[in-house]
Amino acid sequence: MSTNNVVEALLNRRSIRKFTDEPIDDETINILEDAAQRAPSSQFLNDRSAIRVTDPALKAKLAQFGHQPYIATAPLLYVFILDEHRNIAIARAQGVDPDHITLKNSYRFAQAQNDAVLALHAMETAANALGLGCVILGSILNDIPGLIEQLNLPEYTYPVLGLAIGKPAQEPALKPRMPRSMQFFDNTYPADDAAMLEPLPEFDAQVHQYYDLRNTDRPVDAFSDQIATAAADQSTLNKPLLPTAAKQGFALDK
Repeated sequence: MSTNNVVEALLNRRSIRKFTDEPIDDETINILEDAAQRAPSSQFLNDRSAIRVTDPALKAKLAQFGHQPYIATAPLLYVFILDEHRNIAIARAQGVDPDHITLKNSYRFAQAQNDAVLALHAMETAANALGLGCVILGSILNDIPGLIEQLNLPEYTYPVLGLAIGKPAQEPALKPRMPRSMQFFDNTYPADDAAMLEPLPEFDAQVHQYYDLRNTDRPVDAFSDQIATAAADQSTLNKPLLPTAAKQGFALDK
């Protein structure tokens, strides 16, 4: 079956963490933002936004949050947010009783978060198809209250992910992917965990042979070892979602 540049971009997707100094021109930026806007939105609420970060000092602060120096030098940097602030303002202007507005409940929060991720993925795919490199930045969420303050995020908004874009200055190997039989199922979820995990040793071996450009002196840990480490990671206990979301006006218990 023949493919096109979008399919090729998806099949060869990799994270790029080193960029050239070449700036991204306005025409390309417009294409990327158009692509993000064309992503689907649940119920057409358009409850997402993106902040393009151009201030070097602010970039440096985000790099500090993420513990990733390359964030500060990315030619193009976005933070995607779930955004019910705009829709609540519209609803109030339309005369909706503020006490009856449901845009701040857990369902809307989850849907808006999904919408933001879809928009980011559309932008990343468009950038890759244009020959640019990208890295999705979950690390900026290490300090969500600090990020909210730095971006001046109003009530009923919440940061989701960042995206750094630029001309690639590295070519990392494609990272192995889990065997399809472990992730794609017919009709129902498998009842037999042992059978589902049968291909895991081979995948562990493939992952252990991969060399990440961030640590070229050794191969990465086997996938099973990475999961064991993540499962016991106590640092995530210091990043509760509910209190910060509540400060932003969301009622995730409803």
